[in-house]
Amino acid sequence: MKQFLEILKNTKDLDNSIELLKKYSKYTENIDKALQFSIKAHQNQYRKSGEPYVIHPVLVATIAAYYSNDEAMIIAALLHDVVEDTKYNLDYIKQNFGDDVAHIVDGLTKITEIRDIEFKSSIEDSKTIQSALTFRKMLIASIKDIRILLVKLFDRLHNMLTLEALPKQKQIRISKESLVVYVPIAHRLGISTIKNILEDLSFYYIYPQEYKKIDDYIKKYQAQIEKSFDEFISDLKQNLSEIRDLQIFSRIKHYYSIFLKMQRKGINIDEVLDLLALRVITKNVIDCYKVLGIIHTSYKPLISRFKDYIAIPKENGYQTIHTTVFNDSKIFEIQIRTQDMHKVAEFGIAAHYRYKEGFLSAKEPNLAWLKSLEIDKNEDIVEFYDETKQELYTEDIIVYSPKGDVFTLPRGSSAYDFAYLIHTDIGNRAVEAYINKVKKPLLTELKSGDIVSIITGKDIILRCSWIDMVKTTKAKKSIKLLCQQRIKKINELVAINILNTIFSRYVNFILDSFKGFKLDKVAINLDILRQVKRIIEKRVIKERGFFARLKMQNIALREQIIDDIVIYSNFTINKITLDHCCHPKIGDDIVAFKDGKNAIIHHKLCEQAFKMMQEKKQMLFCKWSDNRYFSYKAVVSLQNKRGELAKLLTHLSKNNATILFIEYGRDRHSLVQYCDIEFEIKNSDIEEVKKIVSQKAKIIEFYSKNDAFNKK
Repeated sequence: MKQFLEILKNTKDLDNSIELLKKYSKYTENIDKALQFSIKAHQNQYRKSGEPYVIHPVLVATIAAYYSNDEAMIIAALLHDVVEDTKYNLDYIKQNFGDDVAHIVDGLTKITEIRDIEFKSSIEDSKTIQSALTFRKMLIASIKDIRILLVKLFDRLHNMLTLEALPKQKQIRISKESLVVYVPIAHRLGISTIKNILEDLSFYYIYPQEYKKIDDYIKKYQAQIEKSFDEFISDLKQNLSEIRDLQIFSRIKHYYSIFLKMQRKGINIDEVLDLLALRVITKNVIDCYKVLGIIHTSYKPLISRFKDYIAIPKENGYQTIHTTVFNDSKIFEIQIRTQDMHKVAEFGIAAHYRYKEGFLSAKEPNLAWLKSLEIDKNEDIVEFYDETKQELYTEDIIVYSPKGDVFTLPRGSSAYDFAYLIHTDIGNRAVEAYINKVKKPLLTELKSGDIVSIITGKDIILRCSWIDMVKTTKAKKSIKLLCQQRIKKINELVAINILNTIFSRYVNFILDSFKGFKLDKVAINLDILRQVKRIIEKRVIKERGFFARLKMQNIALREQIIDDIVIYSNFTINKITLDHCCHPKIGDDIVAFKDGKNAIIHHKLCEQAFKMMQEKKQMLFCKWSDNRYFSYKAVVSLQNKRGELAKLLTHLSKNNATILFIEYGRDRHSLVQYCDIEFEIKNSDIEEVKKIVSQKAKIIEFYSKNDAFNKK
């Protein structure tokens, strides 16, 4: 593969690119026809590097041929830019190359044509929005035919191989997009070769210094690494001599993977345990387990790093035994698989199209993960993107039902995620979980091999605060939908109860006049409440006449601020009490019930409060005061350099934070210093404040000190 990529990268001539296409494809008349048409269509078009543009689609088709024998896919790769960049339309493609090719080209064209305005976003970061749009458009276009996604990956691979011709900023932008959009999809499709190449190429352009450090280390110790490989392989071959038709390959972990491990564990490159890896290829499954047995009896294994993906394959079809062993004070990762498994691991879902007549003839690609994404145009695209790409790229775990059914979940998933994976209704009504026959909380993190059982109740249980504690997109969406429905209902009840309280003399009149009126915004927007109040006043005056007008003059909403809470009411409120049944915190969504001259505050999603709303208890419009300062405590680590603490304090000051307490014990012999700091700021969003601090220091611990029950 490495040699193939080098050839692609250095091919700048049309004749040479055509020769490559002929070499790697089953060159047919249809492919030749498409080639000649592509040359004609892209005539007088050039890339930024100055070479004829048509070389790009020819080499994309060559990559398609390397990964696939599917003629339609190769032709579509040759024509993938024709509709977008030339005078020829899709009808012309259909008439001359057939429906199958036109279908793929249409999907590729739609990825760029789907209008950005069709999607909404809650943020203003244009780069993040653009990545999310690209990601979502690709998924939408490929649901009907996964070949669209494959050709798009081949297209991106060639673009990344030829990125040096572009300006530096564009190199970084395209590399970041590759890393956050294309890599997760290549991972889910099981195409490890493309995933690893895109990661390393992106790494090279985004973090050139870090890339160079790893590259320098590998080059410096290359002879030593090769010697270690040779010695171990020689010993391994001798131990495995009884097994015939065996192949052993060595490799060094790809650079971006090394970098991630160093970042995740805070270690240097010489501390990366699985830097050296071997792959043993056998002729059948039985031999895989024979090899495993010999390796584990010949060398000391690290049992915690053992994984059997042959017995339990990954969702993308990947099958390999992973084990890690000690030998001569060095650690080697060993992968054991058959030839067929090796092809699937290298080519992923593309293997289905490459080996149609071979070992995969009866196996259709598993696209359940793609269809399960439930793409909805009304959903926030950035939120969808963050959740979905994380789920696509996360390492999987395997768990079982009590009946032995196998379920795949992202690592870090809980029993509650498992409940939603079984069925949305199971998740909504889940009461408790049994993991390996032991009763556990629903948010207990699952491990591979766990046997999980979910106990349900009769009623749907609202757990809105759990949305950030679940891992899977399905669980997040289900909780969000359930809570949105409840919040809409709550807002409607609160609005009616507030209006009934304001116009307590005219309750029946209000209910009759506003039957079916959308009041869910009244509960959260003071301006809308005032508008509705004026409408009601006019209607009451119209119906009741002069005396009603006199009484209406006394109905004025006055602002009353008590203990950081603002009440708007035509009644005098002397005291505020926070109910202990739901323990609302400062910044939480709240509702207020009128009890004489007292306002009782509940969390908006409190079950007891919901019952009181349904019972039509009198309510008041309330919100937290905007002038409230929020206190936070942080423990951070700083580099042991002059001025680092001053930089942090200056940064906090620029963000309008007031320092309350600071403790900084300096140790001149330590590379890192720890600082304990407390401060106030007018921001209730803990994640936003945390982000401010993290811009200048590494956070060890961070939490809010505010509690609505604690008064200063």
